[in-house]
Amino acid sequence: MTSTAVSYDRATELKALDETKAGVKGLVDAGITKIPPLFVHAPETTTTTTSKPPMHTSIQIPIINLEGRHADVIEEIRGAAETFGLFQVTNHGIPLMVMEEMVAGVRRFHEEDLDVKKKYYTRDLSQKVGFNTNLDFYRSKAADWRDTFHCIMAPEEPKQEEVPLAFREVMFEYANYIKKLGIVLFELLSEALGLNRDHLNKMDCSKGLELLGHYYPPCPDPELTLGASRHSDPDFLTILLEDHIGGLQVLYQHHWIDVPPLRGALIVNIGDLLQLISNDRFKSAEHRVIAKSIGPRISVPCFFRTYDEKLYGPIEELISSGSPPLYNAVTVRDYFSHFMISREQDGKSALDYFKL
Repeated sequence: MTSTAVSYDRATELKALDETKAGVKGLVDAGITKIPPLFVHAPETTTTTTSKPPMHTSIQIPIINLEGRHADVIEEIRGAAETFGLFQVTNHGIPLMVMEEMVAGVRRFHEEDLDVKKKYYTRDLSQKVGFNTNLDFYRSKAADWRDTFHCIMAPEEPKQEEVPLAFREVMFEYANYIKKLGIVLFELLSEALGLNRDHLNKMDCSKGLELLGHYYPPCPDPELTLGASRHSDPDFLTILLEDHIGGLQVLYQHHWIDVPPLRGALIVNIGDLLQLISNDRFKSAEHRVIAKSIGPRISVPCFFRTYDEKLYGPIEELISSGSPPLYNAVTVRDYFSHFMISREQDGKSALDYFKL
C-alpha cells in the first residue's frame, strides 16, 4: 500500500510533528524511508513534464551585469521585469566569501542539536526571530519539504543576542550588503518604469527587510512532494542567495523553467506588491522549488516589505486614459493576510483580491 493510500488523521499528524519542534530534518534524522502522507502533493502540482516549453525551445533566465553600461542595465531589467519577473545579477557588490559564509551559517543552524534549535521554534509571526517548518503548516493542502529560520532585519534590527550563534556575525554583515543592494535595485527599477531614480525608495519599498534561511533536507520520495509549492512573493522585491544544488523553477508562459544556480550571482524576483504599484507593468514571478534526493539544499531569500499602515496603489505617474488603475490600494499587512488565505486555494494569486 502506498503512502498516499493510507488513511490518517491529518490534523493529528500535523500537531504531532509540530510539537517535536524538529521539523522536516527531524524526520530525516529519524531514518524515514517514505515521506509521511501530510507531505504528499497532488500529482498535478509536482509534475515536471511541463518544465520545458513546446518544441524544446531554449529559454535562458536573464543574467544582468550591474556594472554594465547604465542604459543597457536599465533596458535588461525592464525586459526581465516585464516578462519573467525574475533575473540573476552579477557584480552586485557582495563579496563571494560573505555569501558562502551566509549559506554555511544557515546550514550550521539547521544542523545544530535540537535543544539549541528548539529555543527559536515558534509560529508567532509577530516574533522578529524564529524557526519552524512551513509558514502555512496548518493552512496548506500539503506540507512542503522544508524548514525555515526567519529574522526581521529592518527597519529595526534584532539585538545581537537574539540571533543564533551559528550565523550571528555573518547575518548582520550580509543583511547590510543586501540593504544597500536593495536601494540600488529599486533605483534601477524606478528608471525602468520611466520614473525618477529615487521614486520607489521614497515610497519606502526598501524600508523593511526580512531574511530567511531555508533548509531542504534530502527527500526519500522527491517525486511526491515539493520543496516549495507554487507561489509568488507577497513583497516588493526578493533577493535570493542559494547554494549549488538547484531546484528553483519559474513559471513562464505556462511552463516551468529551471533557474540554474550561478556561483557568485544572486537571483532577483519581482514581488506581488511591485506588480500592483507598477499597475501590471512588472510581473510578479510565480515560482516553486522541486524536492530532491540529494542535499541539503540551502537558500537565503531576503524580502523587501514593511508592515506599517501606509496604503499602496498603482503609481499615479503610470496611470493614464489608456492605462487606467487595475488595483485598489492596500496596506502591506492586509496584502500579506490575503496571501496567507490564498495559499489554501491552488493557483489563486492574492493580487486577485485587489483587482478593480
